Amino acid sequence: MTSPTNLDSLFEPLGQCLDEQSARQVADLRVAAVVQEKLDLLAERANDGVLTPDERAEYEALVNAVDFIDILKLKARQRLLSSGVGVDINSVNPFDSILV
Repeated sequence: MTSPTNLDSLFEPLGQCLDEQSARQVADLRVAAVVQEKLDLLAERANDGVLTPDERAEYEALVNAVDFIDILKLKARQRLLSSGVGVDINSVNPFDSILV
């Protein structure tokens, strides 16, 4: 398993590449409704133990993508906060996901 320090080292350069506008757009990302519905369906099927192998692969890929995007969102928020561009610290929720 990769340690958090190694993961941070992988993601930090991505956050540093973002200008203010890009960082704001990334920080505000939300999953499309159709993708959210598919995730909900696959999660329900996974909980019921009835995923097909193809569904399991799709579900794992979607969950991995969500995790990646959530980390990038956090890096975007950190970038905005560190650059002092007027982000309200009280409005920044590190647990805010792209999922609704």
